Order: sequence, then C-alpha cells, then structure tokens
Amino acid sequence: MDEDAAALLLTLATENAELRQQLAQAQDMLVETAIDAGHLHARIGALQAELAEVRANRDAWRAEAMQLKESAPRTA
Repeated sequence: MDEDAAALLLTLATENAELRQQLAQAQDMLVETAIDAGHLHARIGALQAELAEVRANRDAWRAEAMQLKESAPRTA
C-alpha cells in the first residue's frame, strides 16, 4: 500500500471514529429526551386528573350555591 492510500485510510478511519462518537452522543441525548418526555407525559396526566377533580368540585359548589340561593327567602 502506498503512502497516499495509507494516509487516506487513516483519514477515513479517524473520521469514522469521530462520527461514531457523535452518533453515540446523539443516541444518549435521544434516550434522555425520551425519558424526560415520559416523565412529562405522566405529569400531564396527573395534572389533567387534578383539573378534572377541581372542576367537579367547583361545579358541585356552584350547584349547591344555586340551590341555596333559590331556597333562600326573598326579601324586598
């Protein structure tokens, strides 16, 4: 193998190693992002359930207030 071919082979091997390292870093970031997304998805689900409960409580209080208002004696 002549020097030019050896130099080219070394250059390609170096570039390949650098690209593999970049790929590994990108894969690590992707895994971390997926984990974060899973946590956020769970948190959103919990917040939606809490919001539904708060709305149900609000509606119950509103209905009770309307019943009290309707049953209260009216004054002139």
